[in-house]
Amino acid sequence: MEEKYKQEPSNCIKVVLFGPESTGKTTLSRQLARHYNSVWVPEYARTYLQNKWNNERKTCTPEDLLPIAEGQIKLENELAKKTDSVLICDTDLLETKVYSQAYYAGNCDPTLEKFALKNTYNLYFLTYIDTPWEADDLRDKPEHREEMFKAFQDELIKNNRPYILLKGNKKERLTTAIKHIDKLLNK
Repeated sequence: MEEKYKQEPSNCIKVVLFGPESTGKTTLSRQLARHYNSVWVPEYARTYLQNKWNNERKTCTPEDLLPIAEGQIKLENELAKKTDSVLICDTDLLETKVYSQAYYAGNCDPTLEKFALKNTYNLYFLTYIDTPWEADDLRDKPEHREEMFKAFQDELIKNNRPYILLKGNKKERLTTAIKHIDKLLNK
């Protein structure tokens, strides 16, 4: 049962774009995958929750988090088989854990928490909130950007995850990310 939340072994470097909503993670994921002629793992929650909103006009509930986690790791495991260089992840289960705690009074399903902490990545890119807010059907807390950023940063620090803070415009962020991924690839 729990195997569906577990990373499968792979031969690639895995990096995660990590941070609050509307901070440029998807844009940068696409740019990095293009730069490295590799693949990127889209955010499964976005597709899952957009479909739920379109079909039922309902928002995320705690019961959605395990199906989201399962879909995310399934995508990651499938796409990791398609590269032997670098896999760009537009999120991970640790991000889902942060959202769970932020939206549901500090609570997180024990299975989600277990695999959010167990699954590993070579590097996280923490995206800062210096990008313009872009509203859509799913984004809902523009006034809580600083609070959410702190929650994401605190989670990385608490769990001793290697991370680089990305600030600035799209070009600056891309340049910084490439510099750090190149270091990993050259090791």
